[in-house]
Amino acid sequence: MDKRFFNFFNLTEDEAIAILDTPPDRVSEDDSRYIAASHLVNFPTEKSIAALMRAIQQTDPALDNRIVRRKAVETLGRLEAKQALPLIRSCLAEEDCYTVENAVWAIGEIGTQDGDLLEEVAQLLDKPGQTYRVIIHTLTKLDYQPALDRIRRFVDSTDGPIASAAIAAVCRFARDYSQMDKVVAMLQHREVFTRRLSIQDLIDAKYYRAIPAIARCPVSLVFRLRGIRLLAESGIPSGELSFAEVQPYLEQSLRDRPEDLDLVHAYDLPPDLPFLMRELYETDFGRCYLATKTILEYYADEAPAALFDTYAAEACNDYGAHFHVVKLFGWLKHAPAYDLLIEALHNPQPQYQKSRAAAAIALAEIGDERAIPQIKACLDTRIWDLQYAALLALEKLGDTSDRDRIAEDSDWLVREKIKAIKS
Repeated sequence: MDKRFFNFFNLTEDEAIAILDTPPDRVSEDDSRYIAASHLVNFPTEKSIAALMRAIQQTDPALDNRIVRRKAVETLGRLEAKQALPLIRSCLAEEDCYTVENAVWAIGEIGTQDGDLLEEVAQLLDKPGQTYRVIIHTLTKLDYQPALDRIRRFVDSTDGPIASAAIAAVCRFARDYSQMDKVVAMLQHREVFTRRLSIQDLIDAKYYRAIPAIARCPVSLVFRLRGIRLLAESGIPSGELSFAEVQPYLEQSLRDRPEDLDLVHAYDLPPDLPFLMRELYETDFGRCYLATKTILEYYADEAPAALFDTYAAEACNDYGAHFHVVKLFGWLKHAPAYDLLIEALHNPQPQYQKSRAAAAIALAEIGDERAIPQIKACLDTRIWDLQYAALLALEKLGDTSDRDRIAEDSDWLVREKIKAIKS
């Protein structure tokens, strides 16, 4: 499991356990049992797992404690703690629907072939007020086919994400693809959360025909890349896909041009530049891409100064806006942004990872050959999308001379790209 984004709290394992073990009414104002339960994901040890299990068994009905219990269940799921499965199973009978939701999700992460346990999860589909999408997703993930008829009842749900999960489950269990177009259509839903979840459902259904539509979905490229990659990992070994079929859509997503996306939002009239700059901070990347496209079409001359200003004021510390600023400097081919892009290329903070790949692409768009050694240095990273973006950038800059040194010691998609370059 990739834990680069988890360790933001300056706590040792023992400190986190001590805080978690403190009775809720004795926790100091400077400590948080919730943060302690979150932080223990960094310590896959018996004592951390035991502490999280003790937290679940602390049944004080106060809201703060209920929230800690939910987080403890989630963390045990992330740790794939099989020894906690009986305790997590007991949470399925709780009144708190969010604890039940986390318990179902954790069972899916830990994994089980226990038919009795999976039937207990399936029976939650008949219980009012549950998070049916998570239940359906877990039953599908664990291949519990006896739940098929119960899941089928949800394919016409008025809740889009629930219907999407149910259709994907029917597709996977019954090989019934008749309604998968409805899931693909949700890639264009106005709600960003629904768009993201539909990508997950297409992955679950192994619906390879959706790869071109995923590449055009207006969500963060992180979700598009994950969808395309996971479908490729499933479809290429089985012979249902080839790398040549996946490559154009993978590279389209990495380049991340706004004109290559099917945007779901629109403006009646082009807004002014200050408004568009604020849109770069939106959590719905569909709005960010619309702003980017509009800036490029209407404000190409004024935009560089505004981008430098917003970068200095806020975007340098906002990893979403940081990403869009980096990309825009590349599409604008704004050479004075070279130093800023070099800094972004080598930013070590994990939350800025996608900006590193974006900076490689942007530097290639600017076309300054001084960047070639800097981009080549990124070939040595273990971050696959940065390696791949570096190869794309070096191709555009006309220097792929270092490709062979990573031809064997790299991610499989990067190796396939190197083979494609050679051929």
